[in-house]
Amino acid sequence: MSDSPERVKLSKEEKDRRFQAELMPVLDPLYNFAYRLTLDEDDANDLVQETYLKAYRFFEYFEPGTNAKAWLFRILKNSFINDFRKKSKQPAKVDYSEIEGYYNPDDVEAEGEIGASSSDMRQQSTRDLIGDEVASALNSLPVDFRTVIILCDLEGFTYEEMAKVLDIPIGTVRSRLHRARNFLKDKLERYAQSMGYGNEAIEDDAELTGLDNN
Repeated sequence: MSDSPERVKLSKEEKDRRFQAELMPVLDPLYNFAYRLTLDEDDANDLVQETYLKAYRFFEYFEPGTNAKAWLFRILKNSFINDFRKKSKQPAKVDYSEIEGYYNPDDVEAEGEIGASSSDMRQQSTRDLIGDEVASALNSLPVDFRTVIILCDLEGFTYEEMAKVLDIPIGTVRSRLHRARNFLKDKLERYAQSMGYGNEAIEDDAELTGLDNN
């Protein structure tokens, strides 16, 4: 999918075995990423399904030993962007302020089905991880900034991995993450003040999301 990797032909049995072993363990964090991007359970399930279908179709291009999570996250991000652009043709359904700085991914097709019976549990686990107030503030950010916070502070990607997932220079990753953290910190500060909390509450929320990291 990226940098034109060489295709390695596999038997169906070997392809299915490796796909199950290397990519399916990423299902839960992939769903969490999809939910944080779409803010909708059904859309997140659809996006995860589409991602795995594309991953299966192009699995012979996946290099063993490389970061399977980053590979899947990039496919999901591209699918999200493509879907966002399609929806942008329907003004009543899209906030145009959130659509910027994106490129068109390859147009690919695939067939199949990915189960999503545990989606409610995954959605709740994501909420519990970062807390309701932080989640609300995070969800209110424009998608570009929301994405870098998710990738870095929730999923633990390095700057180099984020640059590959997002197809942007590392310098852009750093500056976007800095701005995103400032936006989020400002939102949390205003929320804390509105609830009558002081700096201690702000610092606690910032610690949860890595906002005090350099």
